[in-house]
Amino acid sequence: MVANRRAGSLLFCPDCGTLLDVPQGDDTSVRCDQCGHEEPASSYENIEITTRSHPEAFPSSLRQKRKTQTKVHEAGAGRLKVTEKCPECGHMEAYSEEKQMRSADEGSTILYECANCKHGWRTNN
Repeated sequence: MVANRRAGSLLFCPDCGTLLDVPQGDDTSVRCDQCGHEEPASSYENIEITTRSHPEAFPSSLRQKRKTQTKVHEAGAGRLKVTEKCPECGHMEAYSEEKQMRSADEGSTILYECANCKHGWRTNN
């Protein structure tokens, strides 16, 4: 058996080379769609996956709101690291998590925690 193949934040099946999905929720493993290999979810721990959007991918009104988001896979947590200014210390990175805290017909709530000082705040969508 060949060791895990990684390219940046991507993980490939060690048996057939197929790109593996990211584990969802409480999954303990990820199954390769091509050959059926089971990869432990722990292979994804402490890997940062950064997603960036091309500037032309958004209509002009949304272009102003685009941000770089980094998904941090830690044991038991999956928060986004976003470019958001902390109202407490002014640091420009925070972890975010989206929750549906109000009734279903209302928007969700975004919970933020400063990556620097751990100050928490929230905004309603």
